[in-house]
Amino acid sequence: MFEKVKCPARQWEIKTFCLVFLLGKIIDYLTFVPIFMDMNMEDMNYSADPSANDLDSLEDMNTDENMAGTTHLNDTMTGNEEELEKLKEEVQVQKDKYLRLFAEFDNFRKRSARENLELRQTAGKEVIASLLDVLDDCDRAEKQLQAADNIDQVKEGIQLVFSKLRSILQGKGLKAMQSIHTDFDVEKHEAITEIPVQDPSLKGKVIDEVQKGYYLNDKIIRFAKVVVGK
Repeated sequence: MFEKVKCPARQWEIKTFCLVFLLGKIIDYLTFVPIFMDMNMEDMNYSADPSANDLDSLEDMNTDENMAGTTHLNDTMTGNEEELEKLKEEVQVQKDKYLRLFAEFDNFRKRSARENLELRQTAGKEVIASLLDVLDDCDRAEKQLQAADNIDQVKEGIQLVFSKLRSILQGKGLKAMQSIHTDFDVEKHEAITEIPVQDPSLKGKVIDEVQKGYYLNDKIIRFAKVVVGK
């Protein structure tokens, strides 16, 4: 068995080291704990009201209204608003023009449709009105035929009615087509039949006219129905 050796110098060094170490820990605790507590309080205050912190930051950014960047931003926003208002006014003007133009076109369309309908219904009004006199003459001639004994007078009256009718129609641009003894023309004539002829000069010519053709203002309105020699 070993005997325990007591060394007073060694024990004193150990006690001194422990005392110094403990004293250092106390000093560190007293120095750093208050600092950490202050930092934690600031973090808690920031987390409790973040919007206030953001507003403070924005206020700090916009405290100086005369800063170059802020002034340029305000000028740009003002210019954009003025340009937007100008564009809105131009759009409104164009819209008004479009609405007026559409209304005028709609009125024109309705008026044109009404005029076309009236034109179709009364297209021959002038010609019919001019033929009413001939119709009156026909009525008088019919009465004369029933009571007249002189055939010559009746013929003369009918001839006057026919002459008046032809005169009125010619005044409206109507013209009879002359087809007898003319060359057959498919642009004017409609051949009903062909008959043999002894005269060679009549071959290919119109020998007879079944129905007369007519022009209206030099435009064919009815083809002549004819008999052609061969």
